[in-house]
Amino acid sequence: AFGTIEAVKAVSDLVAAVSGEIVEDNEELVNAPETINNDPYGAGWIIKVKMSNPDEANSLLSAEEYEKFVQEEH
Repeated sequence: AFGTIEAVKAVSDLVAAVSGEIVEDNEELVNAPETINNDPYGAGWIIKVKMSNPDEANSLLSAEEYEKFVQEEH
């Protein structure tokens, strides 16, 4: 886990979907954590990762695929 996220009812670990080195974190979120919810694909980014194995990206879902997965499975 590279961090935690706190919600009303729970605290959860943040786990990267790929292996690698964190090269930047979004320090703006410290003062405005709501940005994660308000603009997750823009200003709400959390970390930037230099992937150690770029082929891992081939197994990731697109945003649309993930939304469908969540709706169907969970």
